[in-house]
Amino acid sequence: MSDTHHITVLLHEAVDALDIQPSDIIVDATLGAAGHSLLIAEHLGKGGTLVALDADEKAVAQAREKFMKVAPNVRLWNANFREIGPLLEQIGYDKVDGILADLGWRQEQFGGDDSKGGGKGFSFRVDEPLRMTYGDPESYAFTAHDIANAWEADSIATILRGYSEEKYAWKIAQAIVAARAEGVIETSGQLARIIEAAVPASYRHGGIHPATRTFQAMRIAVNDELGALETFIAQALAHLAPKGRLAIITFHSLEDRMVKHAFRQAAADGKGDVVTKKPIIPSDDEVAQNPRARSAKLRVFSRNDS
Repeated sequence: MSDTHHITVLLHEAVDALDIQPSDIIVDATLGAAGHSLLIAEHLGKGGTLVALDADEKAVAQAREKFMKVAPNVRLWNANFREIGPLLEQIGYDKVDGILADLGWRQEQFGGDDSKGGGKGFSFRVDEPLRMTYGDPESYAFTAHDIANAWEADSIATILRGYSEEKYAWKIAQAIVAARAEGVIETSGQLARIIEAAVPASYRHGGIHPATRTFQAMRIAVNDELGALETFIAQALAHLAPKGRLAIITFHSLEDRMVKHAFRQAAADGKGDVVTKKPIIPSDDEVAQNPRARSAKLRVFSRNDS
């Protein structure tokens, strides 16, 4: 299987967790390659509705033909999942029966091997414009280009520590500031090479590419991923129908902690119950087939009866 072919993580576990009935209204808040959405559509009948959204307009466009022959009504939207509340109200759904969010990202979109990228600077293996925006860069307060070329070393180091627990945050931040004094850092490949040169040799030859955590931290900062997740959870819980379920797949510890605490707080407030006392994780077979699944965790919350 090609390295750039996306494999949907926890496919059946996540869809099963929604406990879908044929006439339900189900929201896939992170459409992506449509793996979860297509399986959700199989569980819905003609009286059911699938609402699917994605911040990347390409993902929405590519998904349209995939839903031509499914039974339920399908409504696709180009929107960030943090906008789920206003979007549902706009299209006339005050309450829905299930909501799924998969916080991973598609290899096809953001680049997966040494020769291909997604054009947005998410891949440290190729030279692409350094943006790291999920949507239109013009709509963002700042991009990865701004972080690399305008932020002070202290600020860069802060996001590297906070968003990716990068142990060489200060060395990398200093190296970025020093490099841009010689010329503008324009591409993801440039940035990756700066990071590689800044860290010890032992780190360069570790289990992951030395730029992995820096790129993760910049991506989280640019897209305000943690703020978006907090907003999404609050809005999703508010729009769940009685007995409706919210399922979220996370891929790093910061996100997982946020989901765990939000679900516990919602249960303490009497809004419903945490279905997953411990997160559901991929099987050994799934991880063997798709190593990117190894850090995935699925947590599920069920709204109460009233």
